[in-house]
Amino acid sequence: MNPVNFAFGSEPIWLVIVKVIVVFIFLVVMTLLTIWLERRVIGFMQFRLGPNRIGPFGLLQTLMDGFKLALKEEIIPTMVDKPVFFIAPVISTIPAFLAFSVTPFGPLVSIAGNITPLQLTDFGTAVLLVLACSSIGVYGIVLAGWASGSTYPLLGSLRSAAQMISYEVAMGLSLAAVFILAGSLSPSVIVASQAHLWFGLALLPSLIIYFISAVGETNRLPFDLPEGEGEIVGGYHTEYSSLKFALFFLAEYVNMVGVSALCTTLFLGGWRAPWPISLWGSANHGWWPLLWFIAKLLTLLFIFIWLRATLPRLRYDQLMQLGWKVLVPFSLVWLLAVAAVQAVRSSGTDLRQLLVYVGIGAAVLLLVFGFWPQRKLPVEEHDEPGESPFPVPPMDLVVPPSPRLAVASAALQAGGGDESGTAHDGRDDAPDDRGEGSRA
Repeated sequence: MNPVNFAFGSEPIWLVIVKVIVVFIFLVVMTLLTIWLERRVIGFMQFRLGPNRIGPFGLLQTLMDGFKLALKEEIIPTMVDKPVFFIAPVISTIPAFLAFSVTPFGPLVSIAGNITPLQLTDFGTAVLLVLACSSIGVYGIVLAGWASGSTYPLLGSLRSAAQMISYEVAMGLSLAAVFILAGSLSPSVIVASQAHLWFGLALLPSLIIYFISAVGETNRLPFDLPEGEGEIVGGYHTEYSSLKFALFFLAEYVNMVGVSALCTTLFLGGWRAPWPISLWGSANHGWWPLLWFIAKLLTLLFIFIWLRATLPRLRYDQLMQLGWKVLVPFSLVWLLAVAAVQAVRSSGTDLRQLLVYVGIGAAVLLLVFGFWPQRKLPVEEHDEPGESPFPVPPMDLVVPPSPRLAVASAALQAGGGDESGTAHDGRDDAPDDRGEGSRA
């Protein structure tokens, strides 16, 4: 029941329309569920209740919030570029939904007598479509900040664009290792290649790099710099309200579900059952794989929420250094290692013997560099121990008295006030309209 060789496009048109509607409803419901789960889980971690009034366990609270947001008054500033201001939320939202057109939710099933896969379509380079959709979403954010005609939205959009582009580089390099092992960019083929071993186990560094990059690309904590309230207010959507703000909100959570679904497909076996459930003969047949896929998806979304409740926000320089100085170089080295191992396997060389030789060489290098005597650099004369690279005031700084205090004392003496009966609190005691220099 594997959809690898299925001829997409041969299904009835009504079945394709039904699958499109079901995927759309699934994403909207997952967005509502993710927001509710985030509020409940963070409330539990912070010893709060979270939403618990509307609906059982507060499940309908997010739905009511969506209705309230859509019915609010829309305020459009006069200085905005209206055509671009209107189309920017749409550019951010539509690609987030399109990314799910190639996501496999399960194997071949029977719907009204028609054998069809739980997937809209697939082709040889389908994963590139997902990466392209995530890249197009950046245009909506940049255009939203530029069209707002305000400083803070423009700064937030530039931050978000730089951040998403930086972390997409590391994400693409981490996915390249999966493509090398699977030999294809088709999600169905990649899922079929993980029948015996998940790529998340064989390529654990790639999984870690991908997930860190996914958190950075979705602007989630600790990488939510485009929406730093203490620095740039609300970021690129500061001037948006009502339904347009709701579209940006929807795009953020759909993107979060999208990167989790892609991680499930490429690293966690897709819709295949985890061990030991996979020992059951019917675990990967019928509608059961849809349950395993959703369970893996919810697990990754829980990790997103867990990170938000745990980690503080990074500085912007720390965020860019992590992306360009840590993730990208490590991804390049790891990709070269995976390509070399795959080339050795293809040539028929004994992989175990090669790994032994590589391990011995790495151990020798570590010993050499570990015990190599290091030359100490001469300390310059102006360098002092504990000197900070940042401009900070000296520890023995004595603040001179304010000149306004001398003016106030002169005013007291000129007014004939009783200084012995007046308690000075350090504030300016300027004469009032009646010429009195002190307060009774």
